[in-house]
Amino acid sequence: MLSRLRAKSEGKLAKQICKVVLDHFENQYSKELGDSWNTVRDILISPALWQHAVLFNRFSYPTALEEELHLKGYCPLIEGSLSYYPKSMKCYFSRIPSRMPSERHQIGSLKKYYLLNAASLLPVLALELKDGEKVLDLCAAPGGKSIALLQCAYPGYLHCNEYDSLRLRWLRQTLESFIPQPLINVIKVSESDGRELGHAQPEVFDKVLVDAPCSNDRSWLFSSDSQKAAYRIHQRRNLPLLQIELLRSAIRTLRPGGILVYSTCTLSKAENQDVISEILNSNHNIVPVDIREIVRTYSKHFTFAPIDHEYGFMVIPDRGKAWGPMYVAKLKKK
Repeated sequence: MLSRLRAKSEGKLAKQICKVVLDHFENQYSKELGDSWNTVRDILISPALWQHAVLFNRFSYPTALEEELHLKGYCPLIEGSLSYYPKSMKCYFSRIPSRMPSERHQIGSLKKYYLLNAASLLPVLALELKDGEKVLDLCAAPGGKSIALLQCAYPGYLHCNEYDSLRLRWLRQTLESFIPQPLINVIKVSESDGRELGHAQPEVFDKVLVDAPCSNDRSWLFSSDSQKAAYRIHQRRNLPLLQIELLRSAIRTLRPGGILVYSTCTLSKAENQDVISEILNSNHNIVPVDIREIVRTYSKHFTFAPIDHEYGFMVIPDRGKAWGPMYVAKLKKK
């Protein structure tokens, strides 16, 4: 296994950093993050330093693997004193950068684990999903957060939506690989424009997750085509409007008293804090929810950017804690 891990790591290292993107990020994030950007940049451009978490599938629990990971020094990642942590969610990580091989998709066989950036579990935890609730994952592909939601609770109804047809196929395969048939019956998968779902399904859901399309800093840095990268950076200015429209649609799908969690995997203030500020300023039926408990509980495992944590936080990559970027904000509909 170690040789395979080395081969994967060397393959990552062989990727070329896209100078167009790095220069753009350098200009923006050195201003927005200050001194923190130097460390964040060093982690983002060094895949050998990246860490991966192992989320267990409770529907095909890998008992033997759990024992093996314990022997290898893996630690449970986010179990702790969080008041609403679901005991059914099990996730492990190694303190040294490493990556297990992914399991192959096999029709009729459930996978035992899902590899992910551990920070992507934080928006799932912030949603506080309970058994029987109706939940919408508005931008669901590739499906990791939908899988994580189902490790937390048994929803009465889970609607997984993805507008991009290629990513939709990926989402369907992920769900088929991890979820047993009886539970598949309470899951709906759709290919709708998320901006229109609010009109189609008003006040239906108890909880909504909007893991919005965003700049995706990690992958953009390794863009192989510099011309496409330059075009992507030019189009980046349009993302906040899309994110705001998705959030407004998501708000319409929420019942009064319902909870919405917004997340991105970018460091960009324009796509994070500014988007949430616009939503709070223009929607009088939406109030922020304090999620500082997550920051207090998991500061040992994650490094949080020095921003206002009252209704949102941002995980930034750090040495020994190479998780993120991941921005999370939590809102409630009156």
